[in-house]
This record gives sequence, structure tokens and C-alpha cells, in this order.
Amino acid sequence: MVPAVRAAEGEGLSRETPQSNQACRFCRDFCSPNTGGCEVTNDFTERRIEAHLSKQRKMSRWTRCPLLLLCLLLACEVQAQVENRVIFLPGTFQNVNVSRNETVQAVVSRIALDVAYVTLQFHTQHRNATLSYTRVPGPGTSLTAVDSGLLSALQPSQASLSLFLSSPDEDTVAGTGVILPYSNSDPVPGACNTEFDLDIDPNVYILYNLYETTICFAPANLGYERGETPPACDQSTETNTRWRLRYDVYQYFLPENDLSERSLFSGIQAVADIQGMTENGKRVMTLSSSDMSTAVFNSIPGQGVIYSVVVRDPLMNTSASYVPVHTYACSFASTLDGCQTLGKISTKIFFTIAGFAGLFVCFFGHRFFKCELFCMGFSFGTFFFFVLITRTTELDYDICLAVSAVIGVVGGVLLVMSWWRWGSVMACVVVVGLMLGFLVASMVLFTPLGDLDLFRQSDAVFWVTFCCIMVAVPLFFVRWPREGNIVTCGAVGAYAVILAINAYVYTSLSFITLNILKRFLNNNFSAVFTDVPFQAIDYAMITVWVVLGVGGVVLQLYRERTRPFFPPSPYLMWLQEHERRKTNVLDPSHHFPPLPNRLLARARQLTKRMEPAGEHTPLLL
Repeated sequence: MVPAVRAAEGEGLSRETPQSNQACRFCRDFCSPNTGGCEVTNDFTERRIEAHLSKQRKMSRWTRCPLLLLCLLLACEVQAQVENRVIFLPGTFQNVNVSRNETVQAVVSRIALDVAYVTLQFHTQHRNATLSYTRVPGPGTSLTAVDSGLLSALQPSQASLSLFLSSPDEDTVAGTGVILPYSNSDPVPGACNTEFDLDIDPNVYILYNLYETTICFAPANLGYERGETPPACDQSTETNTRWRLRYDVYQYFLPENDLSERSLFSGIQAVADIQGMTENGKRVMTLSSSDMSTAVFNSIPGQGVIYSVVVRDPLMNTSASYVPVHTYACSFASTLDGCQTLGKISTKIFFTIAGFAGLFVCFFGHRFFKCELFCMGFSFGTFFFFVLITRTTELDYDICLAVSAVIGVVGGVLLVMSWWRWGSVMACVVVVGLMLGFLVASMVLFTPLGDLDLFRQSDAVFWVTFCCIMVAVPLFFVRWPREGNIVTCGAVGAYAVILAINAYVYTSLSFITLNILKRFLNNNFSAVFTDVPFQAIDYAMITVWVVLGVGGVVLQLYRERTRPFFPPSPYLMWLQEHERRKTNVLDPSHHFPPLPNRLLARARQLTKRMEPAGEHTPLLL
């Protein structure tokens, strides 16, 4: 029979028992040498085989055949039962494959007497697995999830226990599991559960959408001895109750652009226990027992993140870990916009065009002033109307993006036409400066400053601070308009290139402006922790951004040093030319009729019959 379970490490699978050895030895009495059997023998076994074979030589061949079949069936049945059994040692990870429609017995052995309870956690990448106290899962005794865990309180003198793994779907589930022991002084995670199905629930539950990822967990209780009654959860709020406990929420980022199972299992093994999470993870917040047992984070589609909670008893100076949970903020089962095909085609097209336009503006924006104004007006109009359409309508994302882009084109044309008609350079430069101010304000609040409780608890404080930074930047343009305009071209144009790269390769720099967009679109985004990973790809993108921005600014400053600060308005130049031609009679262009008269004369020539060339005056006699 094909093994149903493979244990990855040495103590994983017990393949030999006295019953199986006896069955194999009994089988060998009737099998030829090619039949196979047990590989482990001894002198006593050999003597029994020889005696039994001498006895059986007297039997007829027809009598041996049914016994042979019965022997093979018995051996296969015993072997199948043994192969559905995995032995876990405390603190040792096991990689386990659970076949569909089969139940695997997880045996926990060698439990020390000073251990009061153990947690068994089992993690898969994206397929559900069922972890149960009984062989047949039932409500209140099992949990089906990608990251599942059960807590078992031990009885006096108990040194082993059994739990059960199964696959609820029609697929084989591959995962990794570990047993973690705790003493009677350690807090008991989820022991004061009143919300979820399990009586004691050490799991962290996770929900996510496009904007935010929410985790929640059940409160813990104080530790207690084996066989004793657990302390009451809500009888009082004194310091000798569970209300003194504190909860540290941790976050651990997996490698960027890595959706492999191996990467996830390595991360899980690195942060599954208290020591690993405190050393490798990042503590983002601490909750008291009176706080809501929830935390909200920024969703990063395609980025693997592991969340965990460590409950601490400050009086006893002990702690215990909940079962870590992971998310990629996307679906592995979706064929459209799944984790493997993240990013819509419309988004890639839009930001690819924006990236090329940004590269042009970065190096040639000030020289081609009308193109720069169009790009800035397009960006402002697209962003504003995308927020407006998304908040007020239920249109599909692709339609919202297309409509916003069309309106953005109109906004770019209007900004160019305003400069063409009125020629107010300062008004246009202030609009351009607001684009740089928006980027600077987004960068300031992208730092850990944006996760301060002051900004998370009050939208008004956040937006007032954002607007003040955004408006303050263009004030420098009043004194140095040309330099400010060139700096805007370099910084904003280079960032557009980064956004274009992000459409194909994930980088955390895109969340500089994406977090602001999410806050515009989601009323509850203020409570979200906006922390994102900074890894090798992000430092490379920062280098690209700085090199492009500085290179574009230096090039334009050098090239424009002998030119006028800004090109003149075409309409004002036309007016000046028109007035000059009207007043300067010596100008040859003054003798040309106006354009309407020339067009009318040309039309008359096309409709009037041509007179023959020759003398028109009569000859004198």
C-alpha cells in the first residue's frame, strides 16, 4: 500500500511494531525468497522459521495457499495502520503529507512531567487541514484551517497523547507541524475563549481584503497544575487573575516575490515559538487584557506575512505563544488576480505608459514645458477622479481606471491651455509644486511616524498634517520657481518609473502613495498599521529612484543654465506679434492682409473664372 504519511525527520514514522514483525515472520514461512518481508531478524527468529518450515513441508500445497493469502492481508492491514501514524517530539518540526479521505494519528510522546499542557500546530501553504481531538472530527473538537492548532491540558502522570490530522478536501495536504510544551506557570493561550468553537482556542484568526488585514484571538488564562481546575476567567479583575496578562502582537515578513512552500515553512519554523518570534519578528503593538483582542494591518497582496501573539504574565515573568497564522492577501485558487498572476492587465498597461512618461519628464520635463504640464495635470486629474468614482459608484475596477484616465487627459489639456491662454507661470508651477508636496507628505507619513497613535486614532489630525506638508512645499517655488520645477520633474518622474516597475516586480515603495489612496477609499483604514517589509529589492529600487532623480535634476539644471527661466506663453507672443504688425508700418508683414481676408480671397479664387492673360486696354488709332 502506498504510504499515506511521510515524516521528514528521524523520529517521524514508526514502521515496526511487535505485531507487524510477527506477521512478517509468519508470512515468511510460506513465502518464497522473492516475496519479501521484514528485514530485521535474529537467531531466535531463524530457529522458529526453520522449525516451522520443517513442519509445513508435510502439508499439501493446496492447504498453504489460503493461509498465504490470509497472511498477506493481515500484514498489509497492520502496515497500513502503522503508516497512518506520526510520532512528534516536543519542539521538533515534522513535515507531513495527509492523503485525501485518510486520517493520520499524531502521537506526542516523551512529554516531561513538568509540562502542564502542549500545543500542536500544523501549517499548510493554502490548503485546509483538519486537526481534531478525535478520529472523527466534530464541532467543538476540531479545527479546519490553513494554520490550525489545538491545546491539550495534561493529566497527572500523562506522558503521551494522540491527535488526528485529516484532509477535508479532495486533495493531498502537505504541511509542517510542531509540538510546543509549556509549564504550569505559563499562561494558557485561548483558555478564556467565549467567541470561537473550541473550549480552549490557541489560534489566531485572520481576515483580509484589498485594504486591510485583521487578526483576532481569544483571551488567555493563568497557568495551573496538571489535574487542577482552571482559574475563573471573569470573576474579578484583581492582579491575581488573568486581567494582568499582556499580549504582544508580532509581525514577520517572508522574502519578497517568493510564494514557495519552502519559504513559508522556513519562516514558520523560525517564528513558531516564543524565542524565534521575539528574535526574528517585529513587535508592532502591546494589548492589555481590557483591550479588544484584535489588530489591523495594511494588506500587501502577494507578500507573505506571518502574524503571532505572545501572551505574557508580568508577575510570574512567563509567556506563551499562540499559533502563528500567515497570509499573502491574495488567493492561490483564483485564476484571475490570484497570487501567481497578481496584477491586472489594465494596471500594467496604465503604469507602463506612466513609467515611460515619467522617464521623459525626469530628464526633459522643464525643456518641454507643455509636456510636463500635461503629465502633471493628467496625474492630478486621474488620481482625484479615481477616488471620486470609486467612492460614489459601484463600477468595476477596469472601468473606473479607464474613465479616470480619460478625465485625466482632459485635466492635462486644461492645465496646458490655462498656461497657453493666460501665461501665468507661477500658477502652473504652484500646481506642479503640489504634486511634489503630495509625494513628500506621503513619504513622511510612510515612515514609522505614520503609525503613531496620534495619526491612527484621528483622521482629522492625519489629514491636517498631510495637507500642511503638501501646501508648504510649493512655498519654496515662489523664491526659486525654475529650480523647484526641475526638482519636481526629477523626483516625480523617477517615482513614476518605480511604479511602472512595481507593476511587474513587487516593491514596497509603491505603498508610499498607495497607503494614501487606501485611506481615501476606506473609512476604517486609519486604524491600520501600515508597516511594510524593506528587503533587498526595496533598497535596489531606492537606489534606482535616487539615481534617476538626481541625474535628471542635474542634467536639466546644467542644460537650462543659459536659457530663460520658463518659455513664453504662445498666446501672449501672438498678441505681441499682432500689435507689432499693426503699429509698425515698416515691417514687411504689415502689408500682408489679415488671415480671414487671405482665406476669403483664396476661396474666391477657387470659385471665380480665371480671366485670359493679355492686353485689356483698347488700341489707340
